[in-house]
Amino acid sequence: MHPSGRADEPTTTDCAGGAVDRPRAYPSHAPPHTPLRPVWCCRACGQPWPCAQARLLLKAEYADDQIGLSLYLCGLLHEAARDLYRLNPDDGPAPADLFRRFVAWGPYRRPAVDPP
Repeated sequence: MHPSGRADEPTTTDCAGGAVDRPRAYPSHAPPHTPLRPVWCCRACGQPWPCAQARLLLKAEYADDQIGLSLYLCGLLHEAARDLYRLNPDDGPAPADLFRRFVAWGPYRRPAVDPP
């Protein structure tokens, strides 16, 4: 039986035979690595979001849904571009920089046709 008392959840045990909880994505006392909008910096570390930790967590969360991750990242790119250009319309980030920041690190898809 699971340590919580629920029989429907599998129990993982350590080498000593005790039950082990699954690791949490965020420690309970730390802020999550989520975007602070409209500036799109990380709430936890202050880096441009998605920070390295957020990227790792997103890849883990979408491990079984790479297409879903790609769609999610493209949607975030659109929202970030809108927010960042509204904040600073004269000197906003370059579209290529936003693409690298939000989409390029995501799931790799092999081209349908090999380049010449």
